Amino acid sequence: MENIKLTKAGVLSEIRDYIVIAIGMLSYCIGWGIFLLPNNITTGGVAGVSSILYWGTGIPVQLSYFIINGLLLLAALKILGLRFCLKTIYAVSVLTAGVAFATANYHGHLLTDQPFMAAIIGAVFCGCGVGLGLSSNGSTGGTDIIAAIINKYRDISLGRVIMLCDVIIISSSYLVLRDWEKVIYGYVVLYVTAFCIDQVVNSQRSSVQFFIISDKYQQIGERINREPHRGCTIVDAQGFYSGKEVKMLFVLAKRRQSDLIFRIINEVDPHAFVSQSAVIGVYGEGFDQFKVRRTTKPIDDKK
Repeated sequence: MENIKLTKAGVLSEIRDYIVIAIGMLSYCIGWGIFLLPNNITTGGVAGVSSILYWGTGIPVQLSYFIINGLLLLAALKILGLRFCLKTIYAVSVLTAGVAFATANYHGHLLTDQPFMAAIIGAVFCGCGVGLGLSSNGSTGGTDIIAAIINKYRDISLGRVIMLCDVIIISSSYLVLRDWEKVIYGYVVLYVTAFCIDQVVNSQRSSVQFFIISDKYQQIGERINREPHRGCTIVDAQGFYSGKEVKMLFVLAKRRQSDLIFRIINEVDPHAFVSQSAVIGVYGEGFDQFKVRRTTKPIDDKK
């Protein structure tokens, strides 16, 4: 019976991921297709390459974007796995359709006299869109794929990886636009996008820890195991002033599960003593995987 529940939870989690990815791609589509592309402001990644090709040759951005990402996904399939690539294919397809619709039906030019504001607003939409995609195990493709590969083996900021990959793309836009001011706006887009990516991803993956002291620790622990599906550790403790032996629950959970855990504690024992704090990183089953530097140097067991 428990396996069925877990299966249902897994299916719901996958559905949630696809919905969040779709929302993220629509956000990216707004930023790129409405604020950046019409104002000749470059962005990074494959979207930036597609923009440059469009300005230089007139090739539709959705066509070049889809083809380039298809080639990158074929190369990344072995490293990132089928699950990531399926979600990325889905994300690329949604974004391609969204940009095609936007370019075909939207012919306005918002903030043409305020390119800096267009760059900021477009970057916020793009960064939030990429962040939502990455937090749901998908991406918009391009340099996001490269960043995901590096992040799989190294604990490096996703935003910084994408920033390093995109500097050359944005700088090369000068060859088509012949306007250093537009290139500078592209750098602004790059920085704001990277910042928004890190904020969204970190907010989705941030974790908290609870120390719960209650006479009803057994009921609280069972509820936490059953509803948010989080493990609990029972710690033997002693009150310094009272000298009373107590049981303390130690719980690690995602930040978004905090409200549910507090509600469980309040329902079981409103008088429980609870301490909550944020943690920098949690690694292991149910959380992030270890990211350590690999070495080929053998370990000397004799030392």
